Amino acid sequence: MIPNASISIVIRTYNEEKYLADLLRQIGNQDTQGIKHETIVVDSGSKDRTLQIAHEFNCKVVHIQKDQFSFGRSLNVGCSEASGNILVFISGHCIPLNREWLQSLVAPLGNDDIAYTYGGQIGNENSKFSECQIFSKYFPAQSKLPQEGFFCSNANAAILRDVWKQYLFDEDLTGLEDMHLAKRLVGQRMKIGYVSEACVYHLHNETWFQIKRRFEREAIALQYIMPEIHVSFVDFIRYASSAIALDVRAVASNRMLLTRGKEIFLCRLMQFWGVYCGNHFHRKLSKKRKEAYFYPR
Repeated sequence: MIPNASISIVIRTYNEEKYLADLLRQIGNQDTQGIKHETIVVDSGSKDRTLQIAHEFNCKVVHIQKDQFSFGRSLNVGCSEASGNILVFISGHCIPLNREWLQSLVAPLGNDDIAYTYGGQIGNENSKFSECQIFSKYFPAQSKLPQEGFFCSNANAAILRDVWKQYLFDEDLTGLEDMHLAKRLVGQRMKIGYVSEACVYHLHNETWFQIKRRFEREAIALQYIMPEIHVSFVDFIRYASSAIALDVRAVASNRMLLTRGKEIFLCRLMQFWGVYCGNHFHRKLSKKRKEAYFYPR
């Protein structure tokens, strides 16, 4: 880790009262070995007890208008208020597993050209089964320091402040601002590190429609980051069917098929329908722009 480290933890919130107190309590219990740290909450108009909880835990609270919100903009606003030379990001519905989370997450920064790290994510007993399967795919048990490629997740991540200040997060993307920045850093010969032991519970409590919308906006962003990716309707059928079949086999071995079968079907259906819609919507927009530019009138 870089010498004379100080840490600013930035949390984006919107109606996060359910888990925020547990998150902030765990942050307060971290074994930081004397490293100075602060917590900044960037709130985009919460109507529940989110702000009250943040003030109870002595967080610095920054406000952003809901209609001005984007994932990248909220992080840029929070980072601009930070005093630390290391910036840590964690979602308001994530909870660190242990007291070593923060130390583990930031330790690789500055080593082997690693400028950006992200940690493991898992669900709990109340999480959707398919969500846990997704976590196990993208957040394996083995750390990769550094990793190949530019996958990253700001639900649980850390970056050198000087690097953020030079590149910033894209404020126009509908999601995946983490992968977009990571791709730019890799293009500048910097490295991304995956720290499996810096693990958090990532606790989504989404409706089926919210799941669809999450994957839809991420697919729109992914088209900007990786324009070579195209998802057809046939792909949607193939991906959803394969994922459902894999989940059913996995859950059947645990004798939970009767209680989880419908959930698996709907979760994977909404996931890949969102992916297809987001990818297709982006291509329709691109076609409209193309017609406006090239079509003779």
